[in-house]
Amino acid sequence: MDTPESLIPWLLVAVESAATVAFALSGLLAGARQRLDAVGLCFVTGLAAFGGGTLRDVLLDRRPFFWVEHAHWLWALLGLCVGAMLFLRRRHFAITERAMQWPDALGLGLFSASGTQLALAQGLPAIVAVLMGVVTAVFGGVLRDIVLNEIPTAFRDHRPYAVCAFVGGWVLVGAMALGAGEGAALLLGAATATGLRGLALATGWTLPAWGEGGR
Repeated sequence: MDTPESLIPWLLVAVESAATVAFALSGLLAGARQRLDAVGLCFVTGLAAFGGGTLRDVLLDRRPFFWVEHAHWLWALLGLCVGAMLFLRRRHFAITERAMQWPDALGLGLFSASGTQLALAQGLPAIVAVLMGVVTAVFGGVLRDIVLNEIPTAFRDHRPYAVCAFVGGWVLVGAMALGAGEGAALLLGAATATGLRGLALATGWTLPAWGEGGR
């Protein structure tokens, strides 16, 4: 069933918001694991949450940026960081890399779908729209890892990462080409990308690595 036209902008905002929260959590956990101070934690959380969407908006010449148009997310981000610092300091949880991967997987799927959808809405070719979705999904995590002095997960994790976003984008494009409504296609693309990444994390499924014998 098609999503009513008037609900599409609201659905996109909901997906962007959920993706922002998911990547904010991944940045928060990564920063806490590195024992950053309050400023560093907020900075890394913001990069993870807004980095990919901001680059997408720059490339698509969209204004205002998502976090400018919805400035309350900046307050929510600060509140999340302060609350997490107080909670983690009292509870003394050990934050593992695996704990960071699940919110990251959720954000990956949601951002890949929203980025692809927004690019298609501007009339861009399908391949460009899908790559825009990949940029949206991956760039925030890349910035997060670079600031933390780590090789980005998107480049070093042999379990599919950017590939999941790429496939999810094409599922969205294919669903719309087959007559699915924009809302259904958006959710299907997001679920595909997140599901593939979750499957890779759960099973240890990896892509072929550069062989040592090829040096």
